Amino acid sequence: MLSIAKLFNLSRLSFLFLGNNSLNGTLPEVRSANLRNIDVSYNELSGTLPSWVNEANLQLNLVANNFTLGDSGNSGLPSGLECLQRNFPCARGSPRYSDFGINCGGPPYTSSNRLLHAQETEELGEATYYVNSERRWGVSNVGQRQNSNSTVFSSRQFTNTLDSELFQTARISAGSLRYYGLGLENGNYKVTLQFAELEIEDRRTWTSTGRRVFDIYLQGEPPLVLFKGKQQLRDFWTSYLSNQCHPKLPPTVSNTPPSTKKNRTGLIVGILVPIAVVTFLSLLVLYIFRQRRKKQDTSDNYEEFLGIDAKPYTFSYGDLRDATDDFSPANKLGEGGFGPVYKGTLDDERVIAVKQLSVASHQGKAQFIAEIATISAVQHRNLVKLYGCCIEGDKRLLVYEYLENKSLDQALFGDSKLSLSWTTRFEICLGLARGLAYLHEESRIRIIHRDVKASNVLLDADLNPKISDFGLAKLYDDKKTHMSTRVAGTIGYLAPEYAMRGHLTEKADVFGFGVVALEIISGRPNSDPTLEDEQIYLLEWAWNLHETNSEVELVDEELSEFDENEVKRVTRIALLCTQTSPMQRPSMSRVVAMLSGDMEAGGVITRPGYLSGFNFTDATTFKSAIASSGTGSIPSTSHSTVSPSTPDNDSRPMLHNIIEEGR
Repeated sequence: MLSIAKLFNLSRLSFLFLGNNSLNGTLPEVRSANLRNIDVSYNELSGTLPSWVNEANLQLNLVANNFTLGDSGNSGLPSGLECLQRNFPCARGSPRYSDFGINCGGPPYTSSNRLLHAQETEELGEATYYVNSERRWGVSNVGQRQNSNSTVFSSRQFTNTLDSELFQTARISAGSLRYYGLGLENGNYKVTLQFAELEIEDRRTWTSTGRRVFDIYLQGEPPLVLFKGKQQLRDFWTSYLSNQCHPKLPPTVSNTPPSTKKNRTGLIVGILVPIAVVTFLSLLVLYIFRQRRKKQDTSDNYEEFLGIDAKPYTFSYGDLRDATDDFSPANKLGEGGFGPVYKGTLDDERVIAVKQLSVASHQGKAQFIAEIATISAVQHRNLVKLYGCCIEGDKRLLVYEYLENKSLDQALFGDSKLSLSWTTRFEICLGLARGLAYLHEESRIRIIHRDVKASNVLLDADLNPKISDFGLAKLYDDKKTHMSTRVAGTIGYLAPEYAMRGHLTEKADVFGFGVVALEIISGRPNSDPTLEDEQIYLLEWAWNLHETNSEVELVDEELSEFDENEVKRVTRIALLCTQTSPMQRPSMSRVVAMLSGDMEAGGVITRPGYLSGFNFTDATTFKSAIASSGTGSIPSTSHSTVSPSTPDNDSRPMLHNIIEEGR
């Protein structure tokens, strides 16, 4: 086995890393001229330093040993080495500091918690150390890099985090990077290490790009905090640490102070011990009781999930209660037939929409499970994303993504309506059509929505449409007759064959799309009794304008600029979608093609018979008209729902457990 002296004299050796090897003795008096990078840190070496340590262009890490350091003889070394010897001798005596922060590789910065992060821009070589002028902290580095840069700068802006400036620069380390807090008061400290991945831009390849495995130690011991790999992978990490994670770029280190209160141990123990015992026993009894109840609830609910292939993530009721501030009225977004919807914020800062299923809603539990199964099975850019659900006791909740611009009806004709250009309106029509086409024809499980209306179309931050409320969706089989004994939906959007006979096919959704398209063009609801008689019912008015080639008069008055040809094309498509016979309505995939210009909006369209002979004053008139007429329904207000019974001569439905309430 070679002695340490022989290693220092190998003529072709340029890098020698001997750190953490329990070496003792002294450094050799002679070394090879080619040996320019030496690490002997964290050993038991002692004695005085040889003269060659003062040579220029030498990378030398001598920290955490027992060297005798005089006032002379080591003038060529970076200052502060005496502070980084074992037992940190210069930190002895009166404590001076209770916190410190470091902006690794960057300028000084005061963070949002008012902690000054000191500048740390020294050029750290491949075997070196540095102690700041105040001797408040130090750093040492070891490791052979592929390039000469020891820091990295990124112009990327890290969002969803405070103090994004701290993530602009980071310190690169190929081996070991250690930071030392010097002269700190005795006590327990909270150490925060923040990591930023500034090199890998494609998140999909992070696992295939060379793994950067590292360990983290505090006071020589690994911390009991784990980073959960892919589950926690984002643009930055805070205090999620383990040897499984990838980032090698620490941009900040900070240390917060211990409590300054004096301990009165005897008195505190005497008071707290009996209280703790009583509290523990009480909590134990409560825990056992709740576990038994939870086990019973789990057993009761287990059967509900047996038929679900893609089981969603389940939230605890407590998590959702905290996220919504105990379902505060201030966070209430609205309320449908099955219960209210609340805005909430999870611990990971995701903003969510929580739909709280009312226990008073008819068939609520069955509806809840059907909705979970349906939404879990489909994913599309024009469908609202389901994050998960909650089933605890009689509580039923769904957790969706939160969409900033709320629903289409609010954007078009609500109290705080948005200014939507014609281009935006056209894209909303096209996105809605694509979402329905996916449900009908492209999804693995084919779905009929059954309640296509403006309030069930949500808009994200970029005004992209997303179809919501699959509570009325029903899976179906091509070989089955689509009949229902009860009708669910909203007056004004119901296809006549569905409203009258319960005959349900995807063409019922096509009809609803046609009505929504006309609302998008006109910027008004499908029924408005405040208008003149000939304009009250949107479909009837649109047909009157179409028959006189005056479709442009349908356009919202707030639109100063629009494409006249596109308006006429969308209007014709909407009228084609609302034909009396479902056979005359196009499929949603054909609607997408016609809107995109890949197909002519051709075909013969005739004025529907359901537009004649009805005068609506309320829902009772509407039901009476259905009962006495051989035709279908006429649109009324966009917020009413109807569930008329099917005539006795209708055939028995192949589909069962039909949802009876629209939302």
